Amino acid sequence: MVPNHMGIDSPWVIQHPDWFISLDYSPFPSYTFNGPNLSWDSRVGIYLEDHYYDHSDAAVVFKRVDFWSGQEKYIYHGNDGTSMPWNDTAQLNYLNPEVREAVIQTILHVARKFPIIRFDAAMTLTKRHYQRLWYPEPGSGGDIPSRAEHGMTKEQFDQAMPNEFWREVVDRVAQEAPDTLLLAEAFWLMEGYFVRTLGMHRVYNSAFMNMLRDERNQEYRLVIKNTLEFDPEILKRFVNFMNNPDERTAVDQFGKGDKYFGICTMMATLPGLPMFGHGQIEGFAEKYGMEFRRAYWDEQPDPNLIERHEREIFPLLRRRHLFAEAKDFLLYDFYTPEGYVNEDVFAYSNGSGHEYALVIYHNKFASTRGWIRTSVHYLDKSNSRVLTQKSLGEATRIPNEPGYYTIFRDHVSGLEYIFPSQDLYQNGLYLELGAYQHHVFTDIRHVQEDAQHPYGPLAAYLNGRGVPSVEEALMEIFLQSVRSAFAELVNPNFFRWIQTNQVKTYEASHLQPVLDEVEYKALRLLTSIQEITAAKGEPAQISQQVRQYVASLLQVNAILELLSPETTPQTRAALEYLQHYPRGQQFVQWSDPLVWGVLLGWIMSTFPGKIIHPIDFAEISRSWLVEWHLDKTLAETFKALGAVDHDNERLTNLVKLLISHHTWAEDLYQISPLQAGQPEPLRLLHSWFTDPDVQRFLGFNRYQDILWFNREAFAEWLWWMYGVAIVHWVYTQIGAEPPGEVHALQELSHPLGNMIANLYSLIHRLLEAAEASGYRVERFLEVALLA
Repeated sequence: MVPNHMGIDSPWVIQHPDWFISLDYSPFPSYTFNGPNLSWDSRVGIYLEDHYYDHSDAAVVFKRVDFWSGQEKYIYHGNDGTSMPWNDTAQLNYLNPEVREAVIQTILHVARKFPIIRFDAAMTLTKRHYQRLWYPEPGSGGDIPSRAEHGMTKEQFDQAMPNEFWREVVDRVAQEAPDTLLLAEAFWLMEGYFVRTLGMHRVYNSAFMNMLRDERNQEYRLVIKNTLEFDPEILKRFVNFMNNPDERTAVDQFGKGDKYFGICTMMATLPGLPMFGHGQIEGFAEKYGMEFRRAYWDEQPDPNLIERHEREIFPLLRRRHLFAEAKDFLLYDFYTPEGYVNEDVFAYSNGSGHEYALVIYHNKFASTRGWIRTSVHYLDKSNSRVLTQKSLGEATRIPNEPGYYTIFRDHVSGLEYIFPSQDLYQNGLYLELGAYQHHVFTDIRHVQEDAQHPYGPLAAYLNGRGVPSVEEALMEIFLQSVRSAFAELVNPNFFRWIQTNQVKTYEASHLQPVLDEVEYKALRLLTSIQEITAAKGEPAQISQQVRQYVASLLQVNAILELLSPETTPQTRAALEYLQHYPRGQQFVQWSDPLVWGVLLGWIMSTFPGKIIHPIDFAEISRSWLVEWHLDKTLAETFKALGAVDHDNERLTNLVKLLISHHTWAEDLYQISPLQAGQPEPLRLLHSWFTDPDVQRFLGFNRYQDILWFNREAFAEWLWWMYGVAIVHWVYTQIGAEPPGEVHALQELSHPLGNMIANLYSLIHRLLEAAEASGYRVERFLEVALLA
């Protein structure tokens, strides 16, 4: 809305000529008005000054003629005194109270229809500037030709216009249309006055564009500091911009390089409202006007500029909740080693809830270095309205305790930085900044060092350098020995060597070298884990258990051979089922290298957690597999053993599930050997179906409001559960027996036969129940219960 002036042919010019600043005579005798009548109303003639048509002059008035009375008025064009008058406008006379009320009523009419009103050139209607332009004080000369002779003293002007027009507008809108936001375009450093004194909801902040462009950094820091000392909430009422239709384009003023993006980052991260101009993101250089029907220059969007906006600016706009408010905003001084404040550096923090961000920008073609420690003074409304300061540590809640570390992620570079929290709290953040360099530190988090996370040595090693991920750097540097040891234990060549030595006869003395090597490699892995976790477990004892588990797997075939001569039909069916691994529509032999790879990978990955807890170790082992990226080693091993990419990822996830569920049969029956009566299937299914990772493996999906699972995946899952249950049972029976003893194998053959038969019966029932249910989860649970 443009409240300062009207169009020269507007209804008010026709109906209320006395509402405009005018004369009964031409202010300059040389003016002539012989052009066409521009009025749409036959009662009135409207004529522009003749020089308008040949562009040789711009008159300050136009002529209005009443045809029924012959009266002539010379109405002033709108004018802000900075350049030429606006020759298509008529200037309203705000000394007339009738005019002020008519404009206010129009504003209220608009306010009842729209949630936001933007007022054009609002600063021209403040008392100070309205008098300067149209009724200048005697002796001031005036800024608009011919107006000096119509000057007023300040007392006379105040009598004619006792109150600020915008104060009246704000108060009336608050009373009569309270849901409308008022936004003022106010230049000439009037921003603070409009929000502090006049109460405008939002105001254009031209100081942001002009001062940062011209690198008047000390002046703009002073603007922010003064605002913080008066009322920090005012900051969020500023509309910050780098260009608008009245200014040169952003690319013309700021270029396309680091200076542009540093200032654009400030625009996106300061409290208030960021405003982008037409063509700013695309890099258009043509200054367009409101009268343009189309662009005159054939410009194409700059893809590199757009991409950098998408990478650096747009993500910040999507996190405006961190920056838009002012209650947690703090501006910091940047102290150089010489002890002075570098006014060219803008450093400020803000946040929302428990999230904080720290922004730093160096608006100078130079290099600098120094510390961010303490904020400038600000008005603390919660504490008797006193001026106070905060340290960076207080503002971002950095723990002032040893053993804590603070991690920053720099949005600009994507790197993370780690510092001792106590040092940050007491000494501040040290930075070295190049020309127009900026940082936006987000995702600030505080971590505590413990046995599994040795942050202290990492922080000392990095010494302020950034890394893509602190957690990954921690693993790369301090888990190198663990990863190396795990890779020696879990690798395709070692797995093939183990498989070729599986026990097939009663004589198993040749198995000792294999198991010795397994125990040695497991001991090395467990010792490396103990070194970085300072855990209290016994690596030697746990490595022997790994040895026994591998021995159990190697002896399964030998024990099964002992069962072959005298087996019942049920046992033969169970043995036949074990020998064939279902993969989709095909079957794979038990002896397939990938089958052995999964089983050995499961065994080698299961026991490391015992170094922390002897009983509840499975989930520890599983989490280390992911957190320490040991699953990547598993994936590489499976790929070398013949897995394709899809199966490779699936088998790696399968190992994680086997770690968690390998004792399922023992937990279900709660006795060993597994010879008791039929178990309750729902107990078993609940432990599987409530695990989100098992759900993903089984292909849970909802279609037409029914929860389904995948047939092939469920058959594969049951086979793996069957296989690991047999291996685990053998392990529990061998105990401390020397592996490969003939009498031990013979003694195990009969109970093993009973166990695999009972277990196969349960598996077979579950397969039949799944088929009967049509692979619908709820129906399957009902059928399994009846079975």
